[in-house]
Amino acid sequence: MSQFEKVSLFDMILCLSDAIDLVSPVVNGHHKRVAYIASSLALELGMSQEKEKDLILAGSLHDVGAFSLEERLTALNFEVGAAAFKHAERGFMILRKFAPFTEVADFVRYHHLNWEEGAGQIYNGNSVPKESHLIHLADRIDVLINNEEEILGQRDRIKATINQEAGAKFIPEFVEAFNNLASKESFWFDLDSSILSRILTNRLQGVKLKLGLSNLYALAEMFSEIIDFRSQFTATHSRGVAASGRMLAELMGLNKKKCQKLEIAGYLHDLGKLATPVKILNKPGKLSAEEYNKIKVHPFYTYRILERIEELKEIASWAAYHHEKLDGSGYPFRLSAKEIPLEARIIAVADVFTAITEDRPYRQGMEQEEALAVLNDLVDESILDKTIVATLTDNYEEINITRKKIQLREEEEYQAVNEELS
Repeated sequence: MSQFEKVSLFDMILCLSDAIDLVSPVVNGHHKRVAYIASSLALELGMSQEKEKDLILAGSLHDVGAFSLEERLTALNFEVGAAAFKHAERGFMILRKFAPFTEVADFVRYHHLNWEEGAGQIYNGNSVPKESHLIHLADRIDVLINNEEEILGQRDRIKATINQEAGAKFIPEFVEAFNNLASKESFWFDLDSSILSRILTNRLQGVKLKLGLSNLYALAEMFSEIIDFRSQFTATHSRGVAASGRMLAELMGLNKKKCQKLEIAGYLHDLGKLATPVKILNKPGKLSAEEYNKIKVHPFYTYRILERIEELKEIASWAAYHHEKLDGSGYPFRLSAKEIPLEARIIAVADVFTAITEDRPYRQGMEQEEALAVLNDLVDESILDKTIVATLTDNYEEINITRKKIQLREEEEYQAVNEELS
């Protein structure tokens, strides 16, 4: 069995939901709590373990389409408007591209739809799965919880609010299942605990959720869209880094397995940017010291989020060290040259190369002569690796054409998502 065969899909999803929740302490843990409530409702209703698995995944991913903090905070209001449907649809469009999430994507798509005495079974001519309404209920239960108050004392208030909406917002059968759950102190104590990840993982025992290489690739690509689509300035960046990084690795003679892992590291290198406010990502001008500090934390989060998965520890370091410098002045770990592996140095070169050559809404990408001048200046300053930059220089046209082609295809995906939602 290859190391990728051992990677758990759910562990990867926990990484993603944790990264998304880093954007604000207000939303911290929301995805996992919704997954736990949905799972508990499924058990109470006697649903199959396979269905419970899909509900756990949907609960863990339901707000992936909410790209800004404002969208996330708006969705925390018990009464939400039409804007909530936009992030649900965006999440659906991204999730459906990953084959194992075909059903999960549908659950996410309609998770803000009211039941309306049964009228919520159909939306815009499409049949709405009941599981979407279950995620809706789980989501609304969680937003009613005040994390600054003792949880058990909130039970009656939350029950009263939910029961008042039985039939209107929620399926009555699901509300009754919640009433049964709410009578158990353990349900509330679990929600308030720090071990929800372990509880959810235990509930998934016996369900096949291992990835394998092809699915890990596809999932990493999906992650890159969730990371990059938050800002029009970086909408295709991770794809460019992954493609140019892999080509550099191949040209430098790295074996096939390392090239595969390095490409995945390229897709995931900015995972920690999910914690960066969109208004900072979208700022075309110079960042303030405070804004720059918020940017500087992203590779740290990338490392800490990915390192929990044993099989991805190497990928975690290659991805997270892309702002380290050979002179030791990089961030966030201040590594010396001998501490920065070759693969991380390749990602660093691919990151700078992609950033300066890709077109952004506020400026055109650099042409070859200017880009190589910048890269070689960074070599002279002991920031980037001389051999890797020399390899890029010798193969510039081939690498740049591939980067452009892949980023153009991703730009079309980005535009398609925005056009469908406009």
